[in-house]
Amino acid sequence: MKTKTKVYQYSGCGTCKKALQFLKQNQIDFESLPIRETPPSLTELKLALKKIGDLKKLFNTSGVDYREGNWKEKLDTLSPDQALSALSKHGNLVKRPFVISGDTILVGFKEEEWKSTFG
Repeated sequence: MKTKTKVYQYSGCGTCKKALQFLKQNQIDFESLPIRETPPSLTELKLALKKIGDLKKLFNTSGVDYREGNWKEKLDTLSPDQALSALSKHGNLVKRPFVISGDTILVGFKEEEWKSTFG
């Protein structure tokens, strides 16, 4: 049985709305999870880091929490495990939408990338 695509998103995020619309238009079965209340797990974030290879790309660098928490400077002093732990506890810090579909991880919404993944 194929696992359902998990989409961690924030309802007030325009990019997330575009991503959900894309999934609906392409009839992709997905489970929508509120990223603030239900951040991705440490295991999911570790998998994302392994696939993406750049810790900073997992952070919502344009978010208020990132700026107010001084994360730009903090990231240089934290180990990857410490940074991933922070992401798993504070969904506002995670770049969104954060999507897991089988062994595929997508962070952010780039339509061309999504078309090649779900096409």
